[in-house]
Amino acid sequence: MIDSLAGKFAVVTGGTRGIGRAIAERLLREGAAVALCGRSTDAVERACQEMAVLGRVFGEAADVTDASAVRKFFHAVDDAFGALDILVNNAGAARFRKIGEMTPEDWHYQIDLNLNAAFYCAHEAVPRMIRRGGGSIVNISSLAAKNAFSGGAAYNAAKAGLNAFTDALMLDHRHDNIRVTTIMPGSVDTGFSAGERRPPDTSWMIAPEDIAEIVSLVLRMPARTMVSSVEVRPSRPRK
Repeated sequence: MIDSLAGKFAVVTGGTRGIGRAIAERLLREGAAVALCGRSTDAVERACQEMAVLGRVFGEAADVTDASAVRKFFHAVDDAFGALDILVNNAGAARFRKIGEMTPEDWHYQIDLNLNAAFYCAHEAVPRMIRRGGGSIVNISSLAAKNAFSGGAAYNAAKAGLNAFTDALMLDHRHDNIRVTTIMPGSVDTGFSAGERRPPDTSWMIAPEDIAEIVSLVLRMPARTMVSSVEVRPSRPRK
């Protein structure tokens, strides 16, 4: 097991809050330099200011559903860091509606953010990692990828697609020394979905910091070993 990630350069999408924020903070504590993005300039600047005490952090607003914006963001990371070792595709959201009530905009929003964005970012990251001699890509998926539920059609489809994409990405580039991992959490205490109300008791839920712990473990595995997928559930969910 590698003791730390000191000297590594990481990108975390959706890194201003929730799971992404926890991952960014954990990587900084492990010694990595972290570049994060989010849609809001104010949120990115505030997150970077708050995390600066932990280590070297860079941030820029970027819409990861826009390939040209992703390209611009990665060029900014090049200017800030000059290298890339780790990509965590974390940005995601859901709009839970039944198919008969769902608009085409609802559908495309979720496919674009939960699936297409991961391709755009990986497409930029892979050549940089190959030049670096290798790297790691972690895609934050969901148990919803394997367990469909009413109202979740677009989210289910996007995360199932992300799982398949991640498997193919691993097969395409494992011999380029790029390790690829899918992490599939169950209920995480973030209230990330549009219009979702946070339940009064969230003590049973997975904490964002728990997912960050798993990301750290995956990244610090010996080079000879790749953790390809991880399923994560609350230990004692609501009955």
